Formats: sequence, structure tokens, C-alpha cells
Amino acid sequence: MQKHQNQGELFDAGRCQLDLPEAEIDHYPSFLSASESQLLFERLLVETAWRQEKITVYGRVHATPRLSCWMADAGLDHRYSNMTMRPVAWSQALRDLNLKLGKATGQYFNSVLINYYRDGKDSNGWHSDDERELGDNPVIASISLGASRDFLLRSKRDHSLKATVPLHAGSLLLMSGTTQRCWQHSIPKRAHADARINLTFRNIKFQL
Repeated sequence: MQKHQNQGELFDAGRCQLDLPEAEIDHYPSFLSASESQLLFERLLVETAWRQEKITVYGRVHATPRLSCWMADAGLDHRYSNMTMRPVAWSQALRDLNLKLGKATGQYFNSVLINYYRDGKDSNGWHSDDERELGDNPVIASISLGASRDFLLRSKRDHSLKATVPLHAGSLLLMSGTTQRCWQHSIPKRAHADARINLTFRNIKFQL
């Protein structure tokens, strides 16, 4: 089974490596225990400074169909879709989670995008986490809390090449290599879904 180059103490139990061309994606269904994920979900729900950002798509301004917060080291902005998110300081809960990720994977992150899907009407369209500020072949660690949602993937070269990963509370999806360069992902709307929080840890390599 292939290991990540800088892998730390990450357990193999329950690990699933997606068999997709031009992608390196590992799924760990139980990175956090049920009690850990529930406590963190409840804490983030009340402690996070949620905002509904506005993005520009094909010249039109839209409110994002979810709430979000950009948490990062001082001075590390996040830019996408003609929008700039200014960082808020790390909370103690996410500092601790970042340390846990680092010990497990060998990857330490300087930023995290927190998305709050209030119900099944909230979503995230097709995109890649391939902003220039992330450098070449970024490593993205995605942790899910709360309700389960489907994570869809499709190849940029061939949209008929697809995959679906159900993301449950406490799971970790680790994307690296050429994944962001060659694949897109999305969280579609879902009828009758409860609230979900998603954390995507990443490293800002430079500011534009």
C-alpha cells in the first residue's frame, strides 16, 4: 500500500486509497471518534465567526450557498473567484486538531477553510483547490463533522470519469499529488440533510 512521502503516524486501519488516475486520495473513515467529532462540531458551531461570502462567477455576484470562515496564520489571505478572505486567528480547538493532523500525516498546515452547510440546500459547486497561492500539487486535508454528505469527483480531462465518496462525521480525506490539477470535486444539494461542518486544511505557500 502506497505511503505518503512525509507520512507520520497515520494508522492504516480502515484506510481506503481511491483508485483514480492522476490522483492521490486517501480516505480514513474514523480519523476522529464519534464523541470527538460531535464535541468539535458543537464547539465550532457556536465559536466560529461565520460569514456568507460573495463570489463573482462570469461577471455576476452571488452569495455562496453555505457559511464559511477562513482561519490562518497572521497575514495569510485566501483568494478565489475574485474574492479575498481575511484570516481570523486560530481557535484553540483547531490548533489542537492541526497538531493531531501533523502527528498523524507528517503534514502541518498554516490555514483552514471552514464551511458550514446548514442543511441539504447548502452546497459547493464543481471546483479544484488549485489556487496559485497553494503552489504545485498541494496537500489538502478535509475533515467532516455532523451530517454525512456525498463528495463527488470528476476528471478534468473526461467528465464521464467520476467517483463518489460518502463523507461521514469524523472522516478524513487526504488529497495530494496531482489531484487538484487533474480533478474537480463538489458537494451537491441533498434533500432533508442535517447540518454539516467541513474543515479543509491547506498550506499557503506565498501571497499574490
